[in-house]
Amino acid sequence: MNVRHVLVLPDRDAAEEVAEEVVDRFGPDEEPQLVRDALAGEDDAEDAQWLVVVEDPGKRLDAGALDGLAAEYEGWLEAP
Repeated sequence: MNVRHVLVLPDRDAAEEVAEEVVDRFGPDEEPQLVRDALAGEDDAEDAQWLVVVEDPGKRLDAGALDGLAAEYEGWLEAP
C-alpha cells in the first residue's frame, strides 16, 4: 500500500525549499511534487497555499520528522 504525505506550506518559496530538504534528508524513491492549492473562492496567488506531495511506497518515511520539517517553514503535515 502506498502512503502519500502532504505537507502544507504558506508559499511557493517555502514549498520549494521543503521539497529540496525532503530529498536531502529522507531520500524518497520519487521526487516530491509541488502543487498550488488555492483557498476556496480565491483567485489571487497571495491566497494560495502550496503542497509538497511525497509518495512513500515503502512506508519508510517518519511522519513526525516530515511534520517537524514543515513546521520549520511555518507549515504542517496534513493528517491522512
